[in-house]
Amino acid sequence: MTIIFFILGLIVGSFLNVVVYRLNQVESILGRSRCPHCKKKIRWFDNIPLLSFFLLSARCRDCGDKISWQYPLVEFSTGVVFALIGNYFFLLYNSSTWALTAYYLIIFSLLMVILVYDIKYMEIPMLILWLGVGITLAFFLYFDWRDFNDAMSFWDFKTISGLFGGLVAFLFFFALASYSKETWMGFGDAYLGLLAGFIVWWPNIVATLMISFAIGAAISVGLIMLRKKTMKSQIPFAPFLIAGTFLVVVLPQIFPVLKNIFIYI
Repeated sequence: MTIIFFILGLIVGSFLNVVVYRLNQVESILGRSRCPHCKKKIRWFDNIPLLSFFLLSARCRDCGDKISWQYPLVEFSTGVVFALIGNYFFLLYNSSTWALTAYYLIIFSLLMVILVYDIKYMEIPMLILWLGVGITLAFFLYFDWRDFNDAMSFWDFKTISGLFGGLVAFLFFFALASYSKETWMGFGDAYLGLLAGFIVWWPNIVATLMISFAIGAAISVGLIMLRKKTMKSQIPFAPFLIAGTFLVVVLPQIFPVLKNIFIYI
């Protein structure tokens, strides 16, 4: 079953690359893929996730222009994300796991778009972000309705706990952006913090922020040591926050001992 989720992730990852490009170009996501350089439509056999990139030697068949490594990296990363979610959250013969699995597949697909878009354009696509907030709200309302009789306290309602976690993260990033005049963080990061906190709830957002800043610090130091960046360079924070969000969701499933630390579905 894990390999099926991985293959599904490769296919979705290929589509997410199209979404990132066309979102920036303000184009419809419908229609066949085409080369961004020569504009010719890509043949179906040249559009196979991962495989086509290497068979074509990372070049367009028609114009010979280079194909960015972004495409296979996003496809592979999405495949890994889908495989982990499918392996740890989905049980074929337990229908109660289907909704949660569907939610995580959808929300982390949207977060992948935000991650790539922020790396490429240093901007948070607000349309995708608010779509994620709306989907999260809809799913959490469903989960709360489904598990209403099992709730032991006010905080057991995922919608309430999620909104509080999102508010905490939003105010934290908003304060950083305001104080630094957007030199440390952008206001877009505050809205992404709202979504991240909503996804992982309170108090898991605290661990999410700690992990995100740790990843960000490690990668930033590495880039500076490799002379790819300087102390004054701007580095998008969305990838680190999204990575922290994913780890907080998945790590308690990989290492059950962490379930005593995190609140999880």
